[in-house]
Amino acid sequence: MSNICVQVCPTNVFDAVPNQPPTIARKEDCQTCFICEAYCPADALYVAPESHTTVVVDEDELIDRNIMGEYRRTLGWGHGRKNNSELDTAHKLHQLPRPYET
Repeated sequence: MSNICVQVCPTNVFDAVPNQPPTIARKEDCQTCFICEAYCPADALYVAPESHTTVVVDEDELIDRNIMGEYRRTLGWGHGRKNNSELDTAHKLHQLPRPYET
């Protein structure tokens, strides 16, 4: 089993379990950074954007709606996917005039 989510999580939310998928052990520590979902090679994770509150999750519904791994797909990460980094427009923020500059 891959334990990449255990390794990449900056707040130690997951615990590795021998011969099993990792478990979400400290959900309350999640900072909704989506790193675990982005790095999951199996697209087996979905981070609810409103995870700062209690969110009821139905895994079967997420699978049926093809939401598992949605962030990773949006990024274009994974074999056979188009890299979408050229769609990122954050670099344009550097071109905006800054009010404190004269």
